[in-house]
Amino acid sequence: MQCTYLLLAAVTSFIVLDIQVYRYTGIYLFWAMKVSLITYLVIFGLLPIIFHYSYTIQKKILFLNFIQWPLNVDFTKPDLVGMKGTRNFYLKTHQQVKIGIWQILPQSLLNDTTIITDDDYESVLSNAKQPIFLYMHGNSGNRASGHRVQLYQLFQTLDYHVICFDYRGYGDSEEAELSEINVVTDSKYILEWLLKKVNGSAPIFVWGHSLGTGVSTHVLALLASENIQPAGLFLESPFNNMAEELSEHPLSQIFKHLPWFHWMIVEPFYDNHLRFESDKHIKNIQCPVMILHAEDDNVIPISLGEKLYEAAVSYYGNNTNRIQFTRIDSSYGFGHKYICHYKELPTIITSFVENIHKNQTD
Repeated sequence: MQCTYLLLAAVTSFIVLDIQVYRYTGIYLFWAMKVSLITYLVIFGLLPIIFHYSYTIQKKILFLNFIQWPLNVDFTKPDLVGMKGTRNFYLKTHQQVKIGIWQILPQSLLNDTTIITDDDYESVLSNAKQPIFLYMHGNSGNRASGHRVQLYQLFQTLDYHVICFDYRGYGDSEEAELSEINVVTDSKYILEWLLKKVNGSAPIFVWGHSLGTGVSTHVLALLASENIQPAGLFLESPFNNMAEELSEHPLSQIFKHLPWFHWMIVEPFYDNHLRFESDKHIKNIQCPVMILHAEDDNVIPISLGEKLYEAAVSYYGNNTNRIQFTRIDSSYGFGHKYICHYKELPTIITSFVENIHKNQTD
């Protein structure tokens, strides 16, 4: 009998415990569902609405200039990030915005002990015989970022001069209102300064990466209206326009399925003139263009680089003297930033430069 009572007591205890667990589980599930619903409404409702109406947030997301990497760079000492034969200096644009710039000597001048002062560097630039590359970087970071430094070093090894700079609000350049037209205006000023400084003594090539491809094509389109063009343009990991880049960016895939995505995310950029419509600007560019894109680029899909190429072909025809596309296999793993590691890149660059020189002298 005692065993029976013990058994009944045990069964009763399990039933009570089960009811309590069920009750607590039900409460937990209720709160979990409530938190999930609130989170969903914030992420897919409130935040997109704030984004839609905030020009400041749109600019922050586009330019990412608040991400400074590497940290605590002393731009006056470029040798600390591996750049030998480099001077730091500043120019003020027509809008009186101070822009931080590096001038990097070609390999053949690295051991020239007569090049010390700013005047020496400027004299070398004015009398340059080797090609000169003006580099326009992408968003985030600064001119000392690792993958950028590696590309400068490649240019240097190829015996090219390099001019690289930070847009307003990046690096040690002055904080000023960021917008497409302001960044393009600053960059146009630097290119015009360089063209005037060199004065035809050496060919000048523009190299744009990522967002810098949108900046450089816009700059060259504006200069073309004044009958001014550099020798050539390299576009590394480009997009055709900002509207499609926003739609194809990995982060956008979270929201892209929502019916209001285009109105909420894409249209504000267009309305606020953050368009970077390279597929329209490229039709006005008269110099030869080389597009380089890695198949495994997860930031700007190669399909957007192909669309830009197709837009150029529709204007120029399939003329390899005007527009070329280099597709880099995904097996190399270069992604968005490291085409500079491609073993064929030096040959691609030198061949492009030499062909332009040959065509100009024929």
